[in-house]
Amino acid sequence: MTIESAFHNKYSLVKGAARRARQLQSGASPLIVAKSMKACRVAQDEIKQGHVKFVLPERVVEPVVDLPLH
Repeated sequence: MTIESAFHNKYSLVKGAARRARQLQSGASPLIVAKSMKACRVAQDEIKQGHVKFVLPERVVEPVVDLPLH
């Protein structure tokens, strides 16, 4: 499984890494021992190693009601 398949597409991967980087900048502990001190790089490495996963919410689809036109 590639990183991209776990995150639907590259956009999801970037959004996930950005969200995790914000968590790290806010004081969250890194889940790995990283070579870099930059939050964005640490977040990418955490994702690459499989330590961070994001769950996409299910989409709620409202039923469409056809109303007669008057």
